[in-house]
Amino acid sequence: MSIITFFNHENTETGKTMSLAAIATYMAIEHNNRILAISTTDKKDRLATCFWGEEKKGKINLGIFGPNTKALDTENGIKGLGKMFRSNKITPEIITNYTKVVFKDRLEVLLSNEQARYDTEAMRNENLRLFGLYPSVVEAASRYYDRVFVDLDYNVPVDVREQILKLSDIIILNLNQRLSNIKAFLENKEQNPLLQTPKTLLLIGRYDKFSKYNSKNISRFLKEKNQVLTIPYNTLFFEAAEEAGVPDLFLRFKKFYDPDDRNAFFIEEVKRASENIIYRLQEIQASIM
Repeated sequence: MSIITFFNHENTETGKTMSLAAIATYMAIEHNNRILAISTTDKKDRLATCFWGEEKKGKINLGIFGPNTKALDTENGIKGLGKMFRSNKITPEIITNYTKVVFKDRLEVLLSNEQARYDTEAMRNENLRLFGLYPSVVEAASRYYDRVFVDLDYNVPVDVREQILKLSDIIILNLNQRLSNIKAFLENKEQNPLLQTPKTLLLIGRYDKFSKYNSKNISRFLKEKNQVLTIPYNTLFFEAAEEAGVPDLFLRFKKFYDPDDRNAFFIEEVKRASENIIYRLQEIQASIM
């Protein structure tokens, strides 16, 4: 049981959500683990668009391996769980009743309070209340799922972010290839002990291997012993992420993998990131036994 949190150290575009979607989907296909991905944004839920298109109210959601009859429309996600917290009925097993299924018994997603409204004080208070539930949800889910992936949005209140980061077994700190972003991380790392721990891994999303700021040069600049992880920009993947096609795309990659194909580098880097996360988890768990 482990918590893996994807987080930006500053409010910049890094491809964080797409990186999480790629790694969680790959792990769900390649490993016999039950995985939950949790979205925390109050904006458009990019994690949802990776797996499902626009849906009309009242219809049953369809997963890859059949209908998901557990979660219907507004009753799923953090809003549905919020009602259970009011009744003090939440248990780790109940969380799955509010998720949406991608791969049965392999990958589920807990949707956020996306595009939340702040028109009235009551709405603002409700959104803050829902934000405040995430640490409890994450902790409870980790007692039921083998892997809990948290897409930690920068809009989440600071105190809630800190609670989730402290709960996390692995923190995936997401960077982009801009020199200013890399330098800002280096300065922040020197002042933040959390970023100096073995549980923090660096990842570059939307990665361009032809950039001067490639993973080897960035690793050298940051004095990292291990080469930073990357999720390369891939046209098929980013198109699939806009069309609810990520699960099918990864299934096709698995079936028709060709090391000489133009998409091979993308798959190899997703695999490297996944294996590094698992290996680091094993190292940390071994060190505390």
